[in-house]
Amino acid sequence: MSSLAESLDELRADLAYNPVRIAAHSDIPFAIFCYSPSEEFVLRRHMRLMAITLQNDHSRTVRFISLARIAWETAELFGIDDLYKPESIRGFEAAQGHLRQLMSSEDFKPAADSVLDKIASLDPNKDCVFLVRAGGLAPFIQRTSTLLGALENRTRVPVVLFFPGRLELGTDLRFYDIPSHGGTGAYCYRVKIYGGAV
Repeated sequence: MSSLAESLDELRADLAYNPVRIAAHSDIPFAIFCYSPSEEFVLRRHMRLMAITLQNDHSRTVRFISLARIAWETAELFGIDDLYKPESIRGFEAAQGHLRQLMSSEDFKPAADSVLDKIASLDPNKDCVFLVRAGGLAPFIQRTSTLLGALENRTRVPVVLFFPGRLELGTDLRFYDIPSHGGTGAYCYRVKIYGGAV
């Protein structure tokens, strides 16, 4: 069995419990599933099968939320032209910075608020959330660590972030192989991490 399949089996088993066993603290009911970006399409198929198994065998419903879709919805909400203008004048970095501001500022529509809106009706005892398509936040639209941090103490619904990248040291993760601005590029997480083998 591949390391991807083994990690998925471990995650499925932990999600089958009630309460789920993905987190040590109820105020941070999150976990991260780290996988090689080259396994993206294989992983998507396995996630769908896992969702069916959890529903049929354990009465736990999985809600998929695309982070790429949230980025696009935010851009549409405030006008796509407002992204094109900075890009045409000052380049891609300016457009990316503009979208990052929209998705992180309390004056606009923070990504965490978008996630919370989508899961507000879910039952922590019966439902869980898979945050997928995190690549839509690349390269520097928003750190996934910032997103999870903004969800702390705001939901009891179990959330699994599917993270395209690699595990480095301890709980440090590198998003794809993208270097960070002025740093190592690794994010340190305080939640359980599944997978990570590349």
